[in-house]
Amino acid sequence: MNEKRRQAISDAISAIEEIKAKVEEIQSEEQEAFDNLSDGLKQSERGQQSEAAAGNLESAVSNLESALSDLESARE
Repeated sequence: MNEKRRQAISDAISAIEEIKAKVEEIQSEEQEAFDNLSDGLKQSERGQQSEAAAGNLESAVSNLESALSDLESARE
């Protein structure tokens, strides 16, 4: 791989790291919001949506970590 493509991958890695940090922050906020709901609200549709959103955001972070790992391997 030439240096130009390595740099493009490095730029993509930096962008994904920024996005990952933002998603982690949102996930943390959503999880905290869910955790602070009363037990009754946790069982409500709103609570279930909040819990699902936190789980989906956690999955997104995991997928971004996987993408970063793949890009780092490709850059080598």
